[in-house]
This record gives sequence, structure tokens and C-alpha cells, in this order.
Amino acid sequence: MARILTLIGSVLIAAAVVVHAQAGRVTVFDGARILDGNGGAPIENGRVVIADGRITAIGPQSSVAAPQGATRVDVAGKTIMPAMINVHTHMGYEGYTTWSARNHTAANLLDHVQREAFYGVAAATSVGSSPTDVSLQFQRDQQAGKFPPAARYLFMPGMAPPNGGPDHILREATNELHVVNEVTTPAEARAAIAKMADQNIRHLKMWVDDRGGTYPKLSPEVYNAIVQEAHARKITVHAHAIQLADQKAVVRAGADVLVHMVQREPIDQEFQGLLQQKKPYWATVISLGDPVEVCNADPFFEEAMPFAVVGKIRANKERIGLTAHCAAPSPNAAARERTLAQNFPMMIAAGVKLVLATDTGIHPGHTFGSGEHVELARWVQLGLPPAQAIVAATRTPAELMGLTDLGTLAAGKRASFIVLNANPLVNIRNTRTIADVYVDGVKFDRDAARRKMQQR
Repeated sequence: MARILTLIGSVLIAAAVVVHAQAGRVTVFDGARILDGNGGAPIENGRVVIADGRITAIGPQSSVAAPQGATRVDVAGKTIMPAMINVHTHMGYEGYTTWSARNHTAANLLDHVQREAFYGVAAATSVGSSPTDVSLQFQRDQQAGKFPPAARYLFMPGMAPPNGGPDHILREATNELHVVNEVTTPAEARAAIAKMADQNIRHLKMWVDDRGGTYPKLSPEVYNAIVQEAHARKITVHAHAIQLADQKAVVRAGADVLVHMVQREPIDQEFQGLLQQKKPYWATVISLGDPVEVCNADPFFEEAMPFAVVGKIRANKERIGLTAHCAAPSPNAAARERTLAQNFPMMIAAGVKLVLATDTGIHPGHTFGSGEHVELARWVQLGLPPAQAIVAATRTPAELMGLTDLGTLAAGKRASFIVLNANPLVNIRNTRTIADVYVDGVKFDRDAARRKMQQR
């Protein structure tokens, strides 16, 4: 505990220094191709003017004046895009050399949102698995400027029947900390949501999944009550459902966000009709089921991980019962790919609102920040144009999470963006060519973060 308090104390001092250093500074970024997050044509040879952490002007250099005395940053030949927004992770438990409820501290949460920022993420959401009081306090402290630059921490409570909800790995920690709101009746569900509303919580997650017949599942009576009470209190409902029948059920009930993609059976015209009518947000979480990129010895995925952990993943060691995915492909891999190739374009054609989500935080190979880039590449592999993928990783999740100051690059918005060495509209994997990341106008120190993360 003393070590944690010392770390947080040093963090607060660093944050104060950063804030003081940025006050009043005007910076001009010149020469980049600018993708503003709206999906339109890029601004070539653009200019972005930043003051006090916000964009004050943006456009072609020929039409945007540079304020006198501003610091100029030459980004000619590079591409600027908004920092990404992740609507689904599980933060706090991953320690890379350990994974447990005891890891869930303010210091570890800070580590996780800094990893997100390292990879160009402006905000990330811990969904259904984080203690409410700890999370609310962390949010207050981050909003008050007590931490150094990092992705904005968001969270939401979860709801499930007793002994249901999170998978067997995550449930070890959530049970120990009594995180999940366990409900068996509509009255219990409504009471839990009333308490969330009193705490000004605006999003919740519900699990509608029996894990292949091994878990209890929320009954229709209860999940309909959850949706009705949440909507009455202006709370957005994220529904975990992986089977086609369950996805149909939660869409009919009025869930706002579908979490996961049906990967084991083709979707049908009935479901497409429901989606066309309801237009829910959709968090695909495709890459959670993929072999981890660390297995391919790609430095992009290794640079934010301890060397020893990278070695263990490649050696296919097991950690709390979860194999690290460097083994031979699953015999079901080809069938899964055929289903993905069929279902993904059908979902998009139905008009769902695609949002970035990774489900990271369960095992170290699929981790904070890097997982977002894998998900983007998978979308494009399945037929989504790169420009639309970028919108789904920036503007649309910001809209879902009510982040009116993030997600696009425009005057008045927070200056949270990624500077890339190559154009992601040409190849979506170019989102991985990160030159710099800026969080609220502050350049994130990726070199220092890299050293810290590799040595952890």
C-alpha cells in the first residue's frame, strides 16, 4: 500500500507540472493530411491550431492563419486522425505477470489507461467488471487533473443472475470484489438501476448468455425490466449476447448496444429486419477470438509488454486456465471465418452503428491499446472501407458514450489525436505507424511509457 501511495503521489506531481507547462501555450501543426473523423475527404496540407488543450482552428494551411508567436510543429507528409474511443474493455485486473482482484488499484488503472494512450486511444470503457466506488473516485481524480496524460477512463456497472455473467476467468475477480449486480426479479433489477441513476451513471451492461448451458441466464422478464427502467432513467443498455436467438431477444427488448458478433451460425433475414428497425450500436469484438499478434513477433504489439511475458506467450504457456493462442489454429477456425465473412456485411447492410470494442484485459496477449488496431484491420478485411472503419473507431463511439469533446477534429474539441507516418486510407494497418500521440493537447511521452511498460 505504501508503494502504491508513493506512486500516486509522484503521479500527482507530474500531472501538476504538465498542466502548468501547457497553460496558455498555442501550437500549430502544419503540413499533415487531416482525417477529421467524419469520413469525408481528407484535408491535404492541413493546419491544426491548439490552445489550452483544445483545437481553435483547423483546415487547409491556405485558409487558417497561424497565430503570432505560436509554436510550430512540422508534420508534413504525415497523417493526423482523431484518437480512438474504445467502448468495451475490462480494466484493473491485468498485471501482466499476475492477474487477480488484488491488482485492482488506482495505480493499475492508471497503467491501463496509459497503455491505451500509448496506442492512440483517447477514452476507454471498463464494462461491467470494475468496482463502482473505486471507478467513480478514479474518474473524479482524473477529471480534476490529478493524473498525467492518459486515455480518459470510463466504466459501467454490470447486471446478471447469481453465478452468471462474466466468463470463468473474469468471474474469479468480480466475485471476490462483489462487482456484478446480481438480480433475479424485475423488482431487484429496478432497484439496482435506481441506485445507478442516483450516482449519475449513464451506461450499464447486462449479460444474456448461458455459456453453453453452464451458466444461469437473465430471464426475459428481468432483462425487459432492465431495459425499461434504464431507459426511463436515461441510461444506455449494453447487452452481451453471442447466440443469434439471444441477440434477437435483446434487440426486441430495446437494448441500445449489441456486444459481440454471432460467430457460430449465420444470421437470417428476420434478424436483419429487426436491426433495420431498431438500428442499435454494435460492438463486434471479433479479434478476441483471433490468434494474438504477439505470436507473429510484430514489435508493434511487443513494445508495451514485459519481455518475459512476450516469451511466455510465444512458448504457449497457460495462465489461470487460458491458453495464450500461439498454438496451431483451432479446427473450427475456417468455419468461423466463413461465418464472419457472411454475417459482418449483413449486419453493416442492416444499418447497425458500428463502434470500436476489444474486450481486452482478460489475457496479456490481447491487450489495452494494441487490440484496437487489430479490430480495425479485421473490419477492413471483412469488407469495410478504411474511412468507415476510422469513423467507427472515433466519431461513432464518442457519440454513443456522450463524449461531445472527443471523436472528431474540429474547433472547440479536445486536441486528442494521433500523428501517423503513413495514410490509413491506403492501408488500415497504417494506424500502427504512430509517430506521436496527443492527449488534450499534451504530447504523450511514448518513450518513457515504453520503458516503464517493458520493465513492469
